[in-house]
Amino acid sequence: MFSPEFSALGIALELLAALYDLEYQHPSAIQEQSIPLLLEGRNLLGTAQTGTGKTAAYALPLLQRLQPRKDRRPQVLVLTPTRELAIQVAQAMESFARKLKCKILSVYGGSPMGPQLKRLSSGVDVVVGTPGRLIDHIQRKSLDLSSIEAIVLDEADEMLRMGFIDDVETILGAAPPECQRALFSATMPPQIRRVANTYLGDAQHVQISSPTTTLDQ
Repeated sequence: MFSPEFSALGIALELLAALYDLEYQHPSAIQEQSIPLLLEGRNLLGTAQTGTGKTAAYALPLLQRLQPRKDRRPQVLVLTPTRELAIQVAQAMESFARKLKCKILSVYGGSPMGPQLKRLSSGVDVVVGTPGRLIDHIQRKSLDLSSIEAIVLDEADEMLRMGFIDDVETILGAAPPECQRALFSATMPPQIRRVANTYLGDAQHVQISSPTTTLDQ
C-alpha cells in the first residue's frame, strides 16, 4: 500500500509508487513542511541539517511539477557545494523519478566536459551541479537557463564557506526572475540571509532544529 502520509501531502501516484519501492513510509519534518509549499510553487527558505531528509523535501515536489516539453530544455536546476553531493542528489532524484519519463544530469568539475555537453545537447529536465561547472556550461551556452522553472540551493552555507557565493549569485541572476526558488542551509550567516532576501522574495521559512533518523534523501 502506498504511504497515506505522503499521499496526504499531495504527492502524485507515480512518485508514491517509487517511494513504496524505496520503502519510504513516513515523511520527515522537513518533508512534511516543505512539500506542500513547493507543490504550490512557493519560494522556500529551509534551515535543516544533513540527515533530515531535505533532498526528498525538494526533489519530490519539483519532479512532480515538471511539464512535458519537446525541446527538453532544463526545468529544474539544483546547486550543490561538492561533486559528491551533486552525484548523491542526482541519484536520489533518479530513484524518485523511476516511474516518470524525465532525464536528470549531474555536472561537476574534475570530470570530462564531453559527456556532459552531449547529454545537455540531447535534452535533460533536471540539472544538478556545482557552481563552477554550471558557470562553465552557461558561458559555453551549453546550459540554457531561459526555461528554468525552479532553482534550489542545497547546503548554501557550505557553498559560502567554499567561496562559491559569487558564482551562486551569478547563476541566480541569470535564471528567470519568475522561477521558483528554494534555499536550504544548516546555518543562516548574514551573507546567506542577504542572498535569500535578494533572490527569494517572500519565501516561506521552514526550520528544523535537529536531524531525525531519516536518510538525507
